[in-house]
Amino acid sequence: MKKYIYIALIIVVVVGAVAWVGNYEQSLNTDYEPPEMDELTETEYDVVVVGGEPEGVAAAVSAARNGAETLLIEKRDGLGGLMTYGMLNYIDMVNGIGGESAIGGIFAEWHEIVGGEIAFDIERGKDAFMHLVLSEPNLTLTLETDVQDAMVGGDQTVTGAVVLRDDETFEVQGQRFIDATQDADFAVKAGAPYFKGGGDINMPDRNMAVTLMIHLEGVDWSGVKRAAQEEVFGPGTVTDNVAWGFSELHYDYQPVEENTRLRGLNLVRVKDVDGSEDFYINALQIFDVDGTDPEENAAAIEKGKRETEHVVEYLRENFPGFENAEIASYPSELYVRETRHVISEYMLPMSDVWTHRDHWDSIAYGGYPVDVQATSVDDYGYVLSSPNQYAIPFRSTVPLEVENLIVVSRSAGYSSLAAGSARIIPSGMAVGEAGGAAAQLSLERDMTFRELSHSESDIEDLREGLLAQGAKVEHFSIDYPYKGEWYDEAVQFLMDYGLVVAGYDNDLQVDEALNRQHFINLILNGLKRINEDAYNQYIAAVKAPSAADESFGEGTFTRDGLAEYLLDVFIEGESFGEPWNQLLEFGLIDGDIYEMIPNDAELDRKHGYYIAAHVLQQYVE
Repeated sequence: MKKYIYIALIIVVVVGAVAWVGNYEQSLNTDYEPPEMDELTETEYDVVVVGGEPEGVAAAVSAARNGAETLLIEKRDGLGGLMTYGMLNYIDMVNGIGGESAIGGIFAEWHEIVGGEIAFDIERGKDAFMHLVLSEPNLTLTLETDVQDAMVGGDQTVTGAVVLRDDETFEVQGQRFIDATQDADFAVKAGAPYFKGGGDINMPDRNMAVTLMIHLEGVDWSGVKRAAQEEVFGPGTVTDNVAWGFSELHYDYQPVEENTRLRGLNLVRVKDVDGSEDFYINALQIFDVDGTDPEENAAAIEKGKRETEHVVEYLRENFPGFENAEIASYPSELYVRETRHVISEYMLPMSDVWTHRDHWDSIAYGGYPVDVQATSVDDYGYVLSSPNQYAIPFRSTVPLEVENLIVVSRSAGYSSLAAGSARIIPSGMAVGEAGGAAAQLSLERDMTFRELSHSESDIEDLREGLLAQGAKVEHFSIDYPYKGEWYDEAVQFLMDYGLVVAGYDNDLQVDEALNRQHFINLILNGLKRINEDAYNQYIAAVKAPSAADESFGEGTFTRDGLAEYLLDVFIEGESFGEPWNQLLEFGLIDGDIYEMIPNDAELDRKHGYYIAAHVLQQYVE
């Protein structure tokens, strides 16, 4: 007997050749009422997309446009996820080659609908996502539907999803599945391998700060501009609808709630459809929260609400423009930056981001600064680098050990460091769009996602199809800092472990003198992130000179001084002979650097990078 599913809010709308005219008020009905629909809908679909996040909308719309009978399952009562329920309405744009937007396709459609600015009204954004979904005759949407489990065959092939709707449980079957949930929940239920936090660099318990967005009304924008001009809280930049900077708030504001902090403001000003103004702040950091734990999330939201009251009181008294500010509402969800990373066919490394690498199976671009957020009140985070443009490969969406499934959210196959850039929503929507097209292509050619990920000819057809539907996936070549230098590969190795920080300027200060403590930190942190056993073995020796003399780290290394230090750390017993020669003999340096520095001399950072990389590579497991 054919199985059916009763879903009261199943939405199936056929829109003919009605063109989108761009004017929001004329084109979107903000008083949305579900149309008439059949109560019974078949449970078998070509493509099932789990998660109505922006990435999920893009995936579902793309699959439907390419001809797949598609089901989009969303647990909330609307679409947009983090953007609309977490109130993250400041868009992290990707400006690639020539400063032009590097993201086209469905993201560009949605962005035009909401006004084409860097910020958008949340209700308008939610309606725009709904508009895209309702415009596709091949697309079925079910809201307020929770995925309870994945149905997996004996060969680890995903065949269906167990869903809960109105206290009734149903089985939905599909030929291809796309996980667009923030935390890759469905992929995990299906058995996909993953690590959490910085687990790939031996930091599994690293939890970046989560944020509760602050929604205000009554802010005087001219006062905000005055605060920037007068540098009331340090330098700030203010446009007509966004403001950022004011970093001295880091130190001047004293939080009340434990494990919270206010950083410099990212402030958004938007007009509602009725003309009133709303203001949203991304600045409140909440630490020590596991974003996959519902109880911890709920507690963090309540903590964030309490701290928001103190923040607003402080801003009223101290920040021009906020004198009459009032809390308008609270978001129902946190902005969680990082949880799981699904282990995939290709784990995008930080070195790909740094070197602006293209890939033969490129399906989207990244280009946002690599934002490593603070993990505790004792640190302030940092920007690892600021790439121009790099490719996200299709292989990064294909999990190991599970068939018929791809992941297109921030939890896809990115290293924990690369995810600091690749996690942003515009790039994710581009990945989602590609995933939807790939699902239909794999069906047409009777290929699994994994088989598709290994076929250059079929991937090229996928890319051509994406180009035809407005996505940006052209191949490219861009230089990167220190390309071709003798220490280039050493820098890439260190980048993959987050051991060097280039900042917004991509400047590693390679010609600066090699500070002893800087080099010691390279070795210490490198061992910790690469091989914990080696770290435990050598930590005392690495720290010994500084422990004996606190001023040791303040000086700089000469060639022979560095050689003596490394011999003391890594070579047991007393060594004899000239230290530099001994380093070569014991394999702690290679012949190239040995010949490059024939005499004792002051070393630069580039020498330290090269030598540290050579030493640490020997401990990669």
